[in-house]
Amino acid sequence: MDRELWKQRKDLMMTGRTLFGAMPPKGQEMDDHYFGSIKPRVAEYMADLDRELWKLGILAKTKHNEVAPAQHELAPIYDTTNIAADHNQLTMEVMQKVALRHGLVCLLHEKPFAGVNGSGKHNNWSISTDQGENLLSPGETPAENAQFLLFLAAVIKAVDDYQDLLRLSVATAGNDHRLGANEAPPAVISIFLGDELTAVLDAIEKDVPYGGTAKEKMKLGVDVLPQFSKDTTDRNRTSPFAFTGNKFEFRMLGSSNSISCANIHLNAAVAEVLRQFADKLENAKDFNKSLHDLIRKTIKAHKRIIFNGNGYDDAWIAEAEKRGLMNLKTTADAMPHICDKKNVDMLTSHGIFTEAEIFSRRDIMLENYIKTVNIEAVTMIDMARKEIIPAVAKFAADTASAVAVKKSVSKAACKYETNLVTQLSELIDEMDESTSALEKAVAEFRTIEVIVDASEFIRDTVLPAMDKLRVSADKAEIVTAESYWPFPAYDKLLFGV
Repeated sequence: MDRELWKQRKDLMMTGRTLFGAMPPKGQEMDDHYFGSIKPRVAEYMADLDRELWKLGILAKTKHNEVAPAQHELAPIYDTTNIAADHNQLTMEVMQKVALRHGLVCLLHEKPFAGVNGSGKHNNWSISTDQGENLLSPGETPAENAQFLLFLAAVIKAVDDYQDLLRLSVATAGNDHRLGANEAPPAVISIFLGDELTAVLDAIEKDVPYGGTAKEKMKLGVDVLPQFSKDTTDRNRTSPFAFTGNKFEFRMLGSSNSISCANIHLNAAVAEVLRQFADKLENAKDFNKSLHDLIRKTIKAHKRIIFNGNGYDDAWIAEAEKRGLMNLKTTADAMPHICDKKNVDMLTSHGIFTEAEIFSRRDIMLENYIKTVNIEAVTMIDMARKEIIPAVAKFAADTASAVAVKKSVSKAACKYETNLVTQLSELIDEMDESTSALEKAVAEFRTIEVIVDASEFIRDTVLPAMDKLRVSADKAEIVTAESYWPFPAYDKLLFGV
């Protein structure tokens, strides 16, 4: 977004997101930004960004508009985990620095604008040997590829056994606004495999021959072009953890997240399951039979985590609960689970963290969560007291003065102005009461010493108080004359570049 507009918004400067803001007449309904061409100013920024990234050895190729206005995508070339994590951190830093050269600000918050899509990362993950062989490549006949099926089963078990670790690896105050909305996967972890692999696993579980999956032809609508088969894995953009041909795509990461935590937990979980598998197979008298039985038992025990349907559907959340899957909706819900015994045992046994480091990590991440929300709450109070309420009160007073002047020279009813003054006065009172309630909540929060209790108070009391204040303020913005509103509205922010 334009830096001059950014400088006029205290919430954007302090927190990286808009704490107030009514939706403009036009948002992302038409998808015209998604399918449109990149604006010249942004294209110049992206070209400059390319050059700076390439200087650092960070190869990035895909650049296009995303669905929300002013939202764009960048895709780096894959690399080994450690290097990819370093490159990801550098990329975020360079994106923000280069934006300043162009009079822009690059927002990396997961949900900078309410009512339009937020931003995230897609963590494409696979396993290869030291010779470069991709162990998650199914080949032409996945049903006969025992190596692939073994590693696929390991991933399925790992994701099911450690779904809480994967969820908490992406838990932040910013990402809590995004997960579960119609733009990002739900907070419930599940795996999408596609029709063919699901059918293969079903056949293995039932111990029946796999009959194959019919290849669906792509409909191109043009007779002269050659036909080709649709990829049977397809893509499920509602799934948190989707198989996409020869890799998995973990789609829950927030746009400001480090990718390190997610990959640490994912790699460690899969390593633990492979250790268990190795212990069973290395001493097997009949390796092939033991392998078949192991894959079959694993599928049967962990098939609850496989879901190929619509993750946005409320019916899935109800179904997930029936399956016994965890629904950790917020950071306060998710983060304490890193200290669960099974997680501590796994992470310490592989030398990932010590027990002290695990408990420290929980406290540090919860502290970051509560401090982030506290800053947002205090910023809301400041903006309401110093900017929004005075601006609306001034508009109400001027409108009331106009009513008095008009009635002094005529017997006009002044219904519009009178009703408006009444409405504005009610909203001012609502905002004042909501601001006072938020001030009280913040003061009470600061007396809580136990960090887990503080995070739960933030979740249950402070955030709802913030939401209530925002509702009144956004209503006031809709009925307040634009010239009185103290900072740029959404239409300027979203369409001002």
